[in-house]
Amino acid sequence: MIERMKNALRAQPAPTAEAHCDGPCGIYDPASVRIAAEAAVSMTKKIVALTPPDPSDAKATAAYLNTMSRYVAIKEEQAHIAKTELLVLWTDYFKPPHLEKYPNLHETFWKAAKLCSAVKVEVSEQHCQELMAAVEEIHKIFWATKNRDIAWYTAG
Repeated sequence: MIERMKNALRAQPAPTAEAHCDGPCGIYDPASVRIAAEAAVSMTKKIVALTPPDPSDAKATAAYLNTMSRYVAIKEEQAHIAKTELLVLWTDYFKPPHLEKYPNLHETFWKAAKLCSAVKVEVSEQHCQELMAAVEEIHKIFWATKNRDIAWYTAG
């Protein structure tokens, strides 16, 4: 039975599909990167601000550890989402003509992706600031390629 299905599929060639990206939706926006990066930044700030309790207070210690672990999990998840969104934008939207106009494009994206990794594995407010600056630069380049003036803003 399985062999007959395989043969039937081979006998019917699929039509050629053409797309400029993995999913030809045509919808790209660096806002998704900014939102995820901001969430990771927010969690980093919360981690830094969290005050450890008196170790002899078991209930307070449990609450602290629960809160800390939630902040860390969210920070890592959002930093990974930001990195994924960056990579999709970089590999699917930007084309050689964009690179000609913005010769630092690859370096900008590479740096931003590396900063997502740093924010994910560290607790560094400096790397958070650097990530947001890189995301802002990508925002400006992206909208310039569309000849649109879209203001940069953050929720925080």
